[in-house]
Amino acid sequence: MSYKINLNYLQATMKITTFNSISPLRMTCFLLISAFLIQCSSITGLLFPVKNDVGLGAQMDAQIRANPKEYPILNDVKAKQYVQSMVNQLLQSPAVKYRGTFPYTVEIIKDDKTINAFCTPGGYIYVYTGLIKMLENDASLAGVLGHEIAHAELRHSANRMVKAYGAQMALEIALGQNSSKTVEVAANMFTGLALLKNSRDDESSADEYSFKYMQSTSWYPGAISYFFEKVKGNGGNAIEGLLSSHPLPQDRLDDMNKRIKDAKLAPPTEQNLSSRSYADFKRRLP
Repeated sequence: MSYKINLNYLQATMKITTFNSISPLRMTCFLLISAFLIQCSSITGLLFPVKNDVGLGAQMDAQIRANPKEYPILNDVKAKQYVQSMVNQLLQSPAVKYRGTFPYTVEIIKDDKTINAFCTPGGYIYVYTGLIKMLENDASLAGVLGHEIAHAELRHSANRMVKAYGAQMALEIALGQNSSKTVEVAANMFTGLALLKNSRDDESSADEYSFKYMQSTSWYPGAISYFFEKVKGNGGNAIEGLLSSHPLPQDRLDDMNKRIKDAKLAPPTEQNLSSRSYADFKRRLP
């Protein structure tokens, strides 16, 4: 990332702008800082470099694996390979920036009562059997996985953790230098995945990028809309848990329908939905 600042432009700006209460020196500092920050994608990018997302995610992954009662990871190599192959196809999209930087591994959590998926900083993805069994084709699950990849790519949970704990503390956690704080973070995460709760803006941007990733695959790019329809048509605690971390206002559905329309997509077919192979996959799950 480059931070070139046009000093001549800043000086010219100072000459035509009058701030009686601010000295020229202070104004120059203010403009320099403002120009610098405008060119940065986020404050997190400055204070907590991308490479540390992997360490942060690895610490969270370790805490998840240490809590099998809450997160019973399915011990099924073929099932994991099936879902991981979807992730690998999505990663071929040119829109994925951190392929090769983030591990982008996936685990299936054996919990049919929970309909959810989440991704830690650095690309550690988890999907519940409840969500897998609710869906009806490969493309829908791929759309959800693309959505989770986007959360990592856009650093949504890393931003929240830096905001909650500060960049220095987040760095210590990422490097494994503060075990007590790591346990505290895990406790907060385990309480309804508090640190992984996404805002409406986060969800909207993750939908947008998931659509982009899907366009580079053989799947129907708008297939996540089937997932939206399933969620809207169901209720109960399982869906409430999903909506607490992934809000689904009507505009998310409207935005996805607009993307489908703007892209002039042909109607989906069995070839780009893959419902038969997905049905076979679900039958093999315990």
